[in-house]
Amino acid sequence: MSQSRLEPGDAAPDFILPDAGGEEVSLKSFRGKRVILYFYPAAMTPGCTKQACDFRDNLNSLTGHGLTVLGVSKDKPAKLQQFAERDALTFPLLSDPGLEVHKAYGAYGEKQNYGKTITGVLRSTFVIDSEGKIEKALYNVKATGHVARLLKDLGIS
Repeated sequence: MSQSRLEPGDAAPDFILPDAGGEEVSLKSFRGKRVILYFYPAAMTPGCTKQACDFRDNLNSLTGHGLTVLGVSKDKPAKLQQFAERDALTFPLLSDPGLEVHKAYGAYGEKQNYGKTITGVLRSTFVIDSEGKIEKALYNVKATGHVARLLKDLGIS
C-alpha cells in the first residue's frame, strides 16, 4: 500500500496545489531556489502545531540560507487559513485532500500508531535543490525536535 520512497538525486514530483487562500502554488515556480517541503497529518493538532511553529520560529534562518518552506496536508484551504491565522504561520500551507502529492512523495502509507498498523499520512520532510532534485528525504520524522535536527543537518545554526 505504501508508495515507493524518494531518494537523494531523484526528481522531485511536480505539483500544483491550492494554498490557504485558494491560490495555486506549483513546485516548478520555485526552480532556482531550494525548498523544504514537509508533509504533516492534520492542521491544528498538537504535534502538527508544534512542528509548524518550529518552522515559523526558524523561518528567518532558513530563508537567510536560501530555503523556502512549504507545508502540505490533506486539510482543505479554509482549515489551513484558520491554522495560519491562529498560529501566525507566514509560510505557504498547501491543500492535498486527494492525497495525490502525498502518495507521489511516499508520504502516505502504512505506519504504526499506538501498536496498531494503520494507513495514513507519514510525517515526512524533503529538501529539494534548485534544479528540482531531492537533496534529502526524511520519512517518519518526529514533530518535536525535527526542525532543530534539520537545521543541524543543513549546517544552519
